[in-house]
This record gives sequence, C-alpha cells and structure tokens, in this order.
Amino acid sequence: MKQTNVIIMGAAGRDFHNFNTFFRGNEAFRVVAFTATQIPDIDGRKYPAELAGNLYPEGIMIHDESQLPELIAEHDVDQVVFSYSDVPHEVVMHKAALVNACGADFILMGGKRTMLRSTKPLIAVNAVRTGCGKSQTTRRVVNILKDMGLKVVSIRHPMPYGDLAKQAVQRFASLEDLKKHKCTIEEMEEYEPHIAMGSVIYAGVDYEAILREAEKEADVILWDGGNNDTSFYDADIIITVADPHRPGHELTYYPGETNLRAADIVIINKIDTADGEDIEEVRRNILEVNPDARIVDAASPISVEDPSVIANKKVLVVEDGPTLTHGEMEYGAGTVAAVKFGASEIVDPRPYTVGSITKTFEKYPDIGILLPAMGYGEQQMKDLEKTIDKTECDAVIIGTPIDLRRVIKIKKPSVRVTYDLQEIGKPDLREILEARVPKIKK
Repeated sequence: MKQTNVIIMGAAGRDFHNFNTFFRGNEAFRVVAFTATQIPDIDGRKYPAELAGNLYPEGIMIHDESQLPELIAEHDVDQVVFSYSDVPHEVVMHKAALVNACGADFILMGGKRTMLRSTKPLIAVNAVRTGCGKSQTTRRVVNILKDMGLKVVSIRHPMPYGDLAKQAVQRFASLEDLKKHKCTIEEMEEYEPHIAMGSVIYAGVDYEAILREAEKEADVILWDGGNNDTSFYDADIIITVADPHRPGHELTYYPGETNLRAADIVIINKIDTADGEDIEEVRRNILEVNPDARIVDAASPISVEDPSVIANKKVLVVEDGPTLTHGEMEYGAGTVAAVKFGASEIVDPRPYTVGSITKTFEKYPDIGILLPAMGYGEQQMKDLEKTIDKTECDAVIIGTPIDLRRVIKIKKPSVRVTYDLQEIGKPDLREILEARVPKIKK
C-alpha cells in the first residue's frame, strides 16, 4: 500500500511535536520535508536522525516555506500539515488555497492525535495572541500552587533554535543552565523568570521525554504555552489569557480561538490600560463562544527602578521582539512606562538599525518607532547591541521580560520595566484554583 507523502509547515515548535507524536514511527506516512517561517535561519537545516527515528536514518530537511509549491510537486505530496500559530484565520485559508491548488490536502491536527497525557495533575496556561500577558499569568499560577504546598514544575512551549539533538530535553534551574544550553534572548525571556522564582522549567524538542522527566520531581505540572499555540498536553485545567488592546483577535486568529473555546478560565488582562468598550467586546466574545468559562478580570501594573531616568528624557523603548513582530502589538510595557513617567520623546530607532535588525523592520514595517529585542542568535544580539549604541537618545527603557543588560552591553542610562498579574474583583485565580486543584485525581 502506497505511503502518504507529507510536508509539515512549521516554525520550530508545533511542527516537530506533531511529527514526534503522530508521524514518527508511523509507516503509513512518509514525511518528506518540513517548511519553516517566522524564525530566522531555521530553514536549510535538518530535523536530526537522532530525533526522527528509525524510519528516517538521514533525518528530514527543513526548507523555507516559500519553496512549498515546488516541494509538493517534487515529492508527489498528498498532505500538508499546517503546524504553527499566531496566524490570522484569513492567512491560514490562503495557505490552504495554495496547498489545494497544488493538489494536496491541507490538514489541521487536533488534540486527540497530538496531546500527551501526564501521570500528574496538569494545568495549561495559553493565550489568544502573543503578548497577552501569559508570562505574568504563569508566574501568578506558580505562586498560588506553591502556597498550596505543591511542588510545581513548568514545561515551556518549544524554542529550539540551536542544535536540535542536543536540545531534545532541557532542564533549567539556575542561570548557569541558561549559559550551558546557549539560550537566545527569546529563550531567556521565558525561562529566567521561573528560575528567579526558585522554580524548575523544562523545554526542548521531544515533549514526551520532557514530560516523563518533569513528572519525576513534580506534584503538579504547569504547561507554559507560547505563541498562542494549543497545549501539547491533555490538561486538567486550561487557563487562556485575552487582550483587550486587540479586541476581536480572540475570534480571528489560529489557534487562539481554539484556546478560547477550550478554556476553563479566561483572563481578560490589561484592563487598567484598555478602553472600556474594548474590554466589553472581549467579554461578549468570550460569553458567545464559551459561556461556561470562568472570567477573571486582571491588570498588569508596571513599575521601574528609577523613574528619573525617564522623566523629561528622549528615550529609546525596547520591547519584547515576538510581541511586536508576529504578535502585531503597537506598544508594550516600555511604551506605557515612557508615557507614565513623563518621557519627553520616544526616539525612532529605524535610522540607526544595523544588519538583522534592519531586516526585521523590513519584514514587519508596522513596528513603528519601537525597537524589538530580537535575539534568535549571537549575531542578532550583536546587531541589537549596535543599534541601541547608535541610537541618539538620553536613555533606554527595557520593556522585555528579562534584563537585557545581563546579555548585551547598553552604554546609555537605562531602566527596566517589570510587571505582574493583579486580579481585580472576584472570582480571582486563587479562589478558583484552591477549589479545583484538590479535585484533580490521577
């Protein structure tokens, strides 16, 4: 019987997971290639034989997504599996139209085939878009569970941008672990806050192997989702974060709408800085598609080390990279701090960009006058450092989840913005989790 030839479209995360959980070892299918987008320099590499399994002794090539029509024709492809996230519904259907025009089926895989089951209670924190405030929500959940006397181990959505075989299972419990695994800025932004809380967080490529290691040291597992992807694990409680700064996106992005519909708890974050009508639009949309979900209102108030660094100064605002790029946010915590603490001007970095940072602005022209903290590799970090150094400003506002000054040199006066989740009114997360977590049985 002829094997079904498959291409998996991805961005170094969900694509590898879908392969590992369904296609690896499945003799009915032959994955002839991965295609890659969103992440710089992923294409042109291989998914290594060590991870691909016995059916793929040479590994599997990763190509740029632009080559998809040629690859479908060259390999007589039957199915193309769409496996990345934070994409408008309309764009997903454009991809489907292209694939169908080339003669292949367009596939979206569901949780039945791709979600792994844990032997421990598992809580998933997801979002409807990148940049909703999932990180501070995750930290809040960890603290609540710890206060309940539980040992929490988190597992982060993948960001494997280096040697995939070496990154199969990664455990982070100290800042030294970040160096050992040669983490990019994007990775450190997600792992370091857990380390700072005294918590352990896992990540990597093979998420069944990761789960089994995490279970050995946890009372409860926390899935720390990323890029508004769905959980890799069958969760006992699903928490989804929504953002009223982008009202309507909770119903128009893939798979963010899936996360909204599947949620047990939906957090409407940033209500302290959002317009009232936008907040209510998000609330109506939640109630329309998931009326059984518990809705929690929350804010993410900001603070800075020294407001005088900002007051009456011309500032360069550095924001979280993915939030500004494919997350499409027009501003972040750094911008809020610039306004709140009285900056005289936000300086446009575009005349001063170099190398890969210039290319980022060319690819995402709507970023505007903010500087995305791109750091997918050593060269990109150097380009970010040079761009900051060249920019004519009085001070730098760091609105990223980690302190950039720890990983690149910033010669100008600088100040870091921090933020935490703060529930407003009832029910709050503590009340809901204290009622539900003890009832989870394995």
